[in-house]
Order: sequence, then C-alpha cells, then structure tokens
Amino acid sequence: MNTYFLITDGMVFICFVWQIAMIILFGVFIRYDEESDTHWIEHRRKKNISTNLENDFYYRYPSFQDVHVMIFVGFGFLMTFLKRYSFGGVGFNFLIAAFGIQWALLMQGWFHHLDEHDWKIKIGVENLINADFCVASCLIAYGACLGKVSPVQLMVLTLFGVTLFAVEEYIILELLHAKDAGGSMVIHTFGAYYGLTISWVLYRPLLSQSKHLQGSVYHSDVFAMIGTLFLWMYWPSFNSAIADHGDGQHRAVINTYLALASSVLTTFAISSISQNNGKLDMVHIQNATLAGGVAMGTASEFMITPYGSLIVGFCSGIVSTFGYLFLTPFMEKTLKIQDTCGIHNLHAMPGVIGGIVGAITAASASESVYGQEGLINTFDFKDAVANRTVNIQGGYQAAALFVAIAFGLVGGALVGGILKLPIWGDPADVNCFDDDVYWEVIVFFFFFF
Repeated sequence: MNTYFLITDGMVFICFVWQIAMIILFGVFIRYDEESDTHWIEHRRKKNISTNLENDFYYRYPSFQDVHVMIFVGFGFLMTFLKRYSFGGVGFNFLIAAFGIQWALLMQGWFHHLDEHDWKIKIGVENLINADFCVASCLIAYGACLGKVSPVQLMVLTLFGVTLFAVEEYIILELLHAKDAGGSMVIHTFGAYYGLTISWVLYRPLLSQSKHLQGSVYHSDVFAMIGTLFLWMYWPSFNSAIADHGDGQHRAVINTYLALASSVLTTFAISSISQNNGKLDMVHIQNATLAGGVAMGTASEFMITPYGSLIVGFCSGIVSTFGYLFLTPFMEKTLKIQDTCGIHNLHAMPGVIGGIVGAITAASASESVYGQEGLINTFDFKDAVANRTVNIQGGYQAAALFVAIAFGLVGGALVGGILKLPIWGDPADVNCFDDDVYWEVIVFFFFFF
C-alpha cells in the first residue's frame, strides 16, 4: 500500500464509508424532538404553552449561531498562522468538524437523550450546540498536532476523541453532577491533554528538518488574528449557550465578557515587558487574550461577582502568556511534546484554572448570596442530589477536573499509539507544515510595472 493511496484514496474511502454509516445510523436512531416535530402544536396545547416564542429554538438559536461561527471560522482561522499551512489549518478544521458533529449527535444522544420508550434519540437545537462543544475538544487536540499529521489521522483522532468526550461528559455531568456550562473541564482540559498526549506519542526527533516552515509571515498572522477576534467576540455565547434560561445565561455572559477584557490587557502588558525592545509578540496576542474565556467556563453561571471575573481573566492572561514564553520551549526540549499551536497555554492551564475556580466558588456558595431557590436552581440540587451541600458540590467539582485530565491523558496515549502505526500516510519530517503534501497549491506571481 503506497503513500499516495493512504493520502488520497484512503481519505476518499473513509469519507464515503463514514457518511454512508451515518445515514444508516441516523435512519435507525435519530428523530426530531417534541419542539422541532410537527406535533409541537399538540405539545403546546398539552403543556398550556401560549406562544411559539416559548419554543427552545428562540432561546438557543442565537447562541448556536455564535458557537457555530466559533467552531468553523474562529478555530479555523486561528490555525492559519503557519506560513505554508493555511489550507491545512482552515480546511482540515472544516473537515473534522463536519465529520465529528454527526458522530457527536449519536454518541451524546446515546448517553443523554435516548428515549426509553422507543429507543430513539430526539434532537433539537440544544443537541446541535452540544455537538459543536464536543467537536471543539477535538479541534483543540488538532492544534497540538497541526501540520504533523495526515487528514486520515485527524479523522481517527476525531472518531475516538468524540467517543471519549461523550463518556467523560456523562461521568462529569450525570454521575458526578458537576456544573461546567462553558466546558473549562469537559471541553478545554480534556481536549488539551488529549492532544498533548497524542503529540507526545507522535514525537518527531527530526522535526527540525521543517523548522523553516514552523514560523509565520505577516499575512498569515493577520488571518490568524481574524480567528482570534471571532473567538473573542463570541466567547460569551459559548459559555452561556447551555446555561439555564434567565439569570444563569445572563450572568454567564457578563462574567465571560469581563474575564476576556481583563485577559486582553494583561496579555498586552506581559507580552511587552517580556521583550527587550518592549514590542508585542503576535503569538501572545492571538492566543493568551482568549484565556479569560477558557478559565471562566466552569464558574460562568456562578455568583463569582464582576470583580471576581476580572481577577480570573487577569490571572489566566498572565499564566497563558508566560506559558508561551517559557513552558512551550521547555515542553518541547525536555518533555518531548511538540505543541504547534500552544494549546497547553491557551486551553490546558486556563482550563485547569477554570476547574479550580469552579470548585472554590461552588464550595463557598451560600444562601445569603444565592438565596435558597437560587442555590437550588444554580447547582440543580434536585432529585438524587437534593440533599447535597455546597461543600460536597465543591468536592465533586474538583473530582470532575481530575476525570477530565485522566480521560485526556489515558485516551491520548491509547489513540496516539493507534496513530503511530505506519498505515495513515502522515507526512515525512521534511514535509511537515507544508500544504503541498495534501493540497493543490497554485502560486501566483504578481508583477508591477
């Protein structure tokens, strides 16, 4: 089996077979939920709902639009910073996101939305948001491997990544009953350690052969900054998309908005003072400015207070920027982890900060701040966990963080071992970070007279 087959025919085969499999599985399992089915009129009458505006679509779709833009435009363009890998950055992001959301609807449906009466998965707009969240963890993992893996490897990474995510999410949200509206733990921490571990397993000792392609140029950094701005603008929607209607969503937007603003100022300051000439580093500005949004994910709907949100953004901006300055080179040289996009600094460390902040904020919650009903509503102290105290909730929040890290590390090691097999058509060391391997690249020469 030659390399050409693995790169082209192999990808074509997987795409076609996968899509046929999805058509069959969707035909067997997936159905519209009661709010997207034509029986909505009957449901309205039965539940005494007076207007169509009560349909979940009108609450969730604006957030879904924002999250969808983040997945396909924000993440995609953020990965275009490499001078010769812009097609691969935005194009493969498109491929694995579309590949993953279908599998995510099934996996998350089997764990969360399977109807016990007819064994069908009923989907609505909130399922689409959760599928995007699931795929986000795989896109984060892709960031660690950017430019060093084949499209077939990326689809395998996504297939297993979505599966692991669904199991980890079920354990954290359903079994531990932890709160993580913006996914600091479930999405960012898991996705980052999953990708970092895969990158560690796939370590390339001769990657220096393509060192001349690992940097950026002026226009590629500008395109990457487009991705940053889309992510930064829409991150409040990301953290609030599946929060409780009303005060929960409202508070999540405010907290994320403030944390993001704070991390921007911190990043600019640290980036400037870290350089001998006081100039700014575009790598820091493209990435560390987003750390506040990552770190605010878990506690976004908690009563962390506006100044608390600023503190979270302030601290995460510092940690993320210093990570790019010191930890990224240390990890590559000492730990043999080649992290192309620096996901350890943007997602892993801020994600852990978010998990810690969530645990502390939950444990320190009180009726005097939340009110009795507000406390029950915010932490869903109902049914099986009706008697849970805030201290115990804080402990479960901390346990959830360890679950996310464990799934990322163990899952990444297993999947990395699979991807290391010499059957996936991955690029040679000298051809890494180069679109010519997988894309038809036409170079135009402009002459000015």
